[in-house]
Amino acid sequence: MNARQLVIMPAYNESANISRVLAELRAHFPDMTCVVIDDGSSDDTAERARQAGAEVIRLPCNIGYGGAVQTGFRYAVRHGYDLAVLMDADGQHDPKSIPALLAPLLAGEADVVIGSRFLGTHTYPVDPARRLTMWFFAGVVQLLTGQRITDPTSGFQALSREALRFFAYDNYPSDFPDADALLALLYAGFRVVEVPVTMHGRLSGDSMHNAWRGIYYILRMSLALFILLLRRKTFIRARE
Repeated sequence: MNARQLVIMPAYNESANISRVLAELRAHFPDMTCVVIDDGSSDDTAERARQAGAEVIRLPCNIGYGGAVQTGFRYAVRHGYDLAVLMDADGQHDPKSIPALLAPLLAGEADVVIGSRFLGTHTYPVDPARRLTMWFFAGVVQLLTGQRITDPTSGFQALSREALRFFAYDNYPSDFPDADALLALLYAGFRVVEVPVTMHGRLSGDSMHNAWRGIYYILRMSLALFILLLRRKTFIRARE
């Protein structure tokens, strides 16, 4: 029996990009369902997504990236999907890389697959400060778990049904789910692997990773990792 597959696409004020992103997704995967989580957008992101053929969940207010993603996980669990691909609505994640993300899951070799721009290609410059932040948290993950993750901030991922359930109602960060989410998965015993993917610069608009948010991200992630270490045993019990 074929695995039921879903694309989860969180979106906030992406009306300028989402039609093109969904059209490209549909061109490569015409039979794959996509659910767009409109995170309280003030523009017509939701309407454009519906016009492009996506299922749409419109949140009444902006709850943040992590909350929007977790809403997508809940949708996947409630509707009985076996696998889900998480991708952005701004055009950064190339849908042609989706088969590479799904392959380890379909082969039973992994529970979560991270798409790495550093193992694959990226068509935009990575700011030196952001690259340093990525390397730092990649080092933290490796130090605490022994597993090397080259791109811990990648939002281009594929998750199994069990991983979706693990995150759907608990255990998922509400703000920037990056290194802390990876640690939670690894501590709970999930098999996490990386594959090369292609990423592009966003089609238009501003990234959520600006200078001030970068400072906030470092402080928030450091605190989150400290708290996660204190709760390490709870993630093990949550998987059992």
